Amino acid sequence: MANVLDVSTEDNLQYQFFPVSSGSVQFKVRTPNDAHVALTMGPQESDPMYEVFIGGWGNTKSVIRRNRTKPDKVEIETPGIVNGGEFRGFWVRWDGGIISAGREGEAIPFISWSDPEPFPVAFVGVSTGWGATGTWKIEDGAEFDTPDNLQYKFGPVAAGSLEFDFRGPHNCHVCLTSAPAEVDPIYEIILGGWENSQSVIRYCRQKPEKVTVPTPGLMNANDFRKYIVEWRCGRISVRDGKTGQVVMDWVDPSPFPITHFGVRTGWGARGNWRIVHFNKDGIQQPLPPSAPSAAALYAPPPGYPGGAPPAAGGAVWVDACSGQVPPGAVVGGQDCSGEPLYVARAQHEGAMLPGKLAASHQCAYVPWGGVENGKQQYQVLVGGSNNWVPTSGSNIPPGAFPGGESEDGEPLYVGRVRHEGSITTGKVQQTHGVCYIPFAGQELGFPEYEILMA
Repeated sequence: MANVLDVSTEDNLQYQFFPVSSGSVQFKVRTPNDAHVALTMGPQESDPMYEVFIGGWGNTKSVIRRNRTKPDKVEIETPGIVNGGEFRGFWVRWDGGIISAGREGEAIPFISWSDPEPFPVAFVGVSTGWGATGTWKIEDGAEFDTPDNLQYKFGPVAAGSLEFDFRGPHNCHVCLTSAPAEVDPIYEIILGGWENSQSVIRYCRQKPEKVTVPTPGLMNANDFRKYIVEWRCGRISVRDGKTGQVVMDWVDPSPFPITHFGVRTGWGARGNWRIVHFNKDGIQQPLPPSAPSAAALYAPPPGYPGGAPPAAGGAVWVDACSGQVPPGAVVGGQDCSGEPLYVARAQHEGAMLPGKLAASHQCAYVPWGGVENGKQQYQVLVGGSNNWVPTSGSNIPPGAFPGGESEDGEPLYVGRVRHEGSITTGKVQQTHGVCYIPFAGQELGFPEYEILMA
């Protein structure tokens, strides 16, 4: 039985977002019209973005929209598809660029569209509007099976951990990769292998194993067992989800960015899985408030009296570390792999430098001294307008958002640049006339860039 997350949405078209770690979400909704589902890279309403409107236009039709622009990608007549007096069940899936939605119990979608330029989905949002409020029951950890064929089923990761329940006689296999495929580099975790006698951590499908521990009777064909896999700064840990006891632990001296997980069974075993889609108790747990650290860390330029942190329509800087992404973090761009990059900043050599946060790397990066500097401790921009304006050189438009200062006390602004398939955020230094970005180990300067506005 799947866990259920209860959500209420007001008549305001404001999405409530939750992370996902598989390619689908199942839910029941009670609303007279306009059940809206958003699929995004970050926990806020920002492009790229898919939207599925179920029962829109007075509960007469449904559409799929990309990046909040018209014309809609597909539109169908669905009179009476939702109901304000009873729950109706639906599912939404995204797989290989195909976005589809269907009714509970029906395998064939009632609406679908294939995106020729898909992006990785890490969050789902739900909302209602246009005269409608809604009550939702979003299923968490819906069960699925893996056959006895050693073929991984892949999904995107949304944080530095994966929680799951597994029921099977032996050979519970989990992999962590930088792509939705069985390619190197790859970490593999085998729980209850060798006829349920031992467990291992393997790197790039090579022997000897990095870790081998005896685990007789670890798995059970009749009962679900819960486990948590975590990755932080190259440390791969496997814990018993019930007791918290560490089953295996290994540190990779040269870690790679993890963007996807895979699960499989084999060697005579079939498995039944529940992958936890949402954070603890179905609620994104906010990080502790960053006590007036912003005032201590940031010397505000003129116009920001009292040492208050910079604000852009409610924007604040929130302390985080080791790949943590606070709820509401601003997505400033995306990496070459399609992973979202969040607007971040960190202290370095006496400066407070805007840069980027790549959650799968478990750190933020800031440009300084000609190199890309990784930072385990950083601040993430939360809230604000997320409005970017193209400019060049030393032309800082009025109202640009100050995001830090140089070691000499010069205000630094938040900029971004399109480079080698990425949109990478960094620092704008007016006296230098460029936007510097951290990229592939280097600090790169660009005279043409976009700047974040307050």
